[in-house]
Amino acid sequence: MKTTKLSRYWLLAATAGLAFGTAQAETRSLSDSLQIQVLSAACANCHGTDGNQGGAVPVIAGRPAGVLESQLLAFKRGEDPKATVMPRHAAGYTDAELAALANYFSKLGR
Repeated sequence: MKTTKLSRYWLLAATAGLAFGTAQAETRSLSDSLQIQVLSAACANCHGTDGNQGGAVPVIAGRPAGVLESQLLAFKRGEDPKATVMPRHAAGYTDAELAALANYFSKLGR
């Protein structure tokens, strides 16, 4: 009898742990989504919220993520002598954040 009760408690605890882990994963996913929106807000000043501002500022929406990421990393490393403000912006992000931004904007044009 005690074994059965103990088994039920373990099963309940394991189920609760699984549900809690799933809720945490959903929260992380949401915060990742919110984080990329916050990170992209600085880009919106020049490129527009959807990356399609155009004009003198390049359209970045829908461009391949690898191309955007390479360009952002080049800005960060100071490899584009014609760049004006982008090296300063890119320097404020980690490489992972730049990759996430590239991925985000590449999906906006689709």
